[in-house]
Amino acid sequence: MPSLTAVPTTAAAKPPDRSTGPAIRATGLRKSFGDVVALDGVDLEVAPGTVLGLLGPNGAGKTTAVRVLTTLLRPDAGEASVCGLDVVADAGELRSRIGLAGQYAAVDENLTGLENLVMVGRLYGMSRRDAKARGGELLESFELDEAASRPAKTYSGGMRRRLDLAAALVAKPPVIFLDEPTTGLDPRSRLALWGTIEALVAEGTTVLLTTQYLDEADRLADAIAVIDHGRVIAEGTSDELKARVGGERLEVRVAGDQAERAAEALAAMSGVEAPTVDGASVTVAVPSGRSGIIVEAVRRLDQAGVEVDDLGLRRPTLDDVFLTLTGRVADDETTTTQEAA
Repeated sequence: MPSLTAVPTTAAAKPPDRSTGPAIRATGLRKSFGDVVALDGVDLEVAPGTVLGLLGPNGAGKTTAVRVLTTLLRPDAGEASVCGLDVVADAGELRSRIGLAGQYAAVDENLTGLENLVMVGRLYGMSRRDAKARGGELLESFELDEAASRPAKTYSGGMRRRLDLAAALVAKPPVIFLDEPTTGLDPRSRLALWGTIEALVAEGTTVLLTTQYLDEADRLADAIAVIDHGRVIAEGTSDELKARVGGERLEVRVAGDQAERAAEALAAMSGVEAPTVDGASVTVAVPSGRSGIIVEAVRRLDQAGVEVDDLGLRRPTLDDVFLTLTGRVADDETTTTQEAA
């Protein structure tokens, strides 16, 4: 996917105007590729200075939505605007207001790292001096400063990915689209990028982030939209979505073949749902805020003569939400035409 990080304009990107409504709005977006329906009436709204995490399995329509919102694809139906500009009618002007880092690094391999960023800055209307200063700042932030004078073709895949992300940030656009930005990054680089995103949002930048790393959405997103088969099937904050799955879960791992006996003992506790058994593990859904549940569970298991290897309470995670809503795990490798294109 090409990166829309360098677009001609005569002025640097303007800061977001919080008084003009949503920074990103989509209503009834539809897009098909032949017989494949990529977007089937998608509605989205992102407030200025916030992060929307767009979650979904591969092939769900995430990348297609990003391409439409960044003017790379025309929708078949529906309307969308970014920074108050229509993605079709105002496409040229809109490109000067946004930054995009796609799923694959798109850099000029014959230019050095610094030259790539200076070129992007110049296309955004920055002076050469300012573009060079900004490029040096970003190269240091992404730990590429030692490779600043090397051609990008000598960079590793991870280094190219970081350079592409840096290019999306050169002109500090008010709205940034990050399509699975940390794919291929090592844990240290992921954490560094998360910090960069948080700093941008603190300054008022709006971010639409697609990701399959649920811990990423949990940390960064102010709101989350789950998309599957081209439709938004759930929206809300991380906590709101987790609440849809249910309350806390008591998880017990027992020794030997005692799981069924443990399940019978735990089922006798008041207010709990029927336990589920998976090998040596027993899981019981319990009401949120139920006090004394661990003490009661230990007592009942002891009375039943069950030997416990491990026991604890945990809240639902976004992984639980994702699996419940889509029936698939987040790293499902099933892809469809629109997402692979």
